[in-house]
Amino acid sequence: MSKKVLFLLGPNLNMVGLREKNIYGSETAESINRDVIEWAKKLDMELETFQSNSEGEIISKIHESLGKNDAIILNAGAYTHYSYAIRDAIACVPSVPVIEVHMSNIHSREEFRHTSVIAPVCRGQISGFGKYSYKLALCALKDIFDTEV
Repeated sequence: MSKKVLFLLGPNLNMVGLREKNIYGSETAESINRDVIEWAKKLDMELETFQSNSEGEIISKIHESLGKNDAIILNAGAYTHYSYAIRDAIACVPSVPVIEVHMSNIHSREEFRHTSVIAPVCRGQISGFGKYSYKLALCALKDIFDTEV
């Protein structure tokens, strides 16, 4: 039985491929999503993708994951650094492991990006590998699913 994973993307991630190509590359958000979905299939996972520029919509998707998804891959974008509301939403669903993911290395960028307020309630954090950060998160989830009963 395949595991259900929510691939949740925050603000401005719909603009990948158009914005700051020196940081995020020129591949579009749509092509990255297709690639990540295909990778998930190879790992026997069903991926639901959702992107929003709205903090409230992201929080609602996290809440809705309870009883629906086996895990969440979350790139909260800039909300990573200041959204205690998203942090609290993650804490509300402790049975759903959340992997925090960033395409860029947040620790090598502006100082305000060095702190993640969501990290303490996430299972782990992956950053700095471009779209492969998402694939690494899927591999981590595969290991979690295979080792936890």
